Amino acid sequence: MTVPIVRVGVLGAGFVGAELIRLLGDPSRHVALVDAATADVQVVGVAVRDRDKARAGVAPSLITDDASALLASDLDIVVEVMGGLDPTRGYIEAALSRGVSVVTANKALIAECGTELARLAHENRADLFYEAAVGGAIPILRALRTSLAGERIERVMGIVNGTTNFILSEMTSAGSDYADALAQAQALGYAESDPRADVEGFDAAAKVQILSSLAYGTELTGEPILREGITGVRAVDVEFAHRSGYVIKLLGVAERVDGGISRRVHPAMVPVDHPLAAVHGAMNAVFVEGAASGPLMWLGQGAGGRPTATAVLGDVMHAARNRVSGRHDVPFSVDGTLTTVEPGDLSSVYYLSLDVLDEPGVLASVAGVFGRHHVSIQSMEQSGFGDEARLSFVTHVALTRDVWATLDELAQLTSVDSIGACVRVIEGGRA
Repeated sequence: MTVPIVRVGVLGAGFVGAELIRLLGDPSRHVALVDAATADVQVVGVAVRDRDKARAGVAPSLITDDASALLASDLDIVVEVMGGLDPTRGYIEAALSRGVSVVTANKALIAECGTELARLAHENRADLFYEAAVGGAIPILRALRTSLAGERIERVMGIVNGTTNFILSEMTSAGSDYADALAQAQALGYAESDPRADVEGFDAAAKVQILSSLAYGTELTGEPILREGITGVRAVDVEFAHRSGYVIKLLGVAERVDGGISRRVHPAMVPVDHPLAAVHGAMNAVFVEGAASGPLMWLGQGAGGRPTATAVLGDVMHAARNRVSGRHDVPFSVDGTLTTVEPGDLSSVYYLSLDVLDEPGVLASVAGVFGRHHVSIQSMEQSGFGDEARLSFVTHVALTRDVWATLDELAQLTSVDSIGACVRVIEGGRA
């Protein structure tokens, strides 16, 4: 019996691309891969920007710097691990238009135009898979797409950015301030020289949009969602959380609220007995709450060449099986009845900190601002240093818009030197 050949073209040969090629070419895996896909999966070309750069484990005969020519050749699957939006989107559209299945790890691209790409794939009887776009090796998208397809998902809440989790873990365990923890993350390769995509929440926001599309049927059209990073979190805030029985994590959240859907990224105080509180270092975890299933959690390596390549490899095998059998997966469905809950309409307990002048009447003026905006104070802690004092507040449940208005007015007080962290507090599973 002749084994059919599935021809794969790879766009990009960085850490993930090179590791994927190594996995596909590993003789010890060859029989298993053939059996899994009922085909011989072969890499026939690898497009890179600089063909002269040495790439261990990638045969020079496979390398080309002409991505368009590779895409125009006889391919069954294109794997995109080069990143970015342009020219990547054009490459993927070209492949799908020809009926070539696409596997990608590009969360920014999927969040920006995933709905349109999925439509294009379906029209041309091709697959579009992107398991590696969220959570690295964690198979959370496949779980939402298949195992939980019939479940009513109430909430998806996760630590989906390893860089910020490493920084906050260092601030918690070692007492480091933000700048030192960031520098350590950069030295270890967990953070880029320009870390804004991670620490300001852009990376996590794209992943939340992808998770929401599979959990609820929201569209992937680049619609912005609430995004708050960790740059305002200080060592004193982390220490306050620790004394109060919490740890601070950057969370991505998608959930049902009053008949609508809320999607957001923000730091939150997580109770130490919550499963997400025990996720340390650069690890990722996604916590799902279903109406019938109850709480479920996936934990694993959220980044890195080898873990991410395993997720890509799983998608390649899935696409290869479909290719040989002459079928393709139906893309996620869009629920046109869904409404988006405005961020300001959400309620939460909040922790806020600010530095003020240490002089009579300041506390009364600050408390007056809270009162004018209907934000009730549950507890307050004051610590002094020189001519200034730090005030730390925990509120009762308050509307987010009222908290924002409180911060805006506090910033105008001459007695307020600076406003520090504004962090939601998880109570009863809600952030």
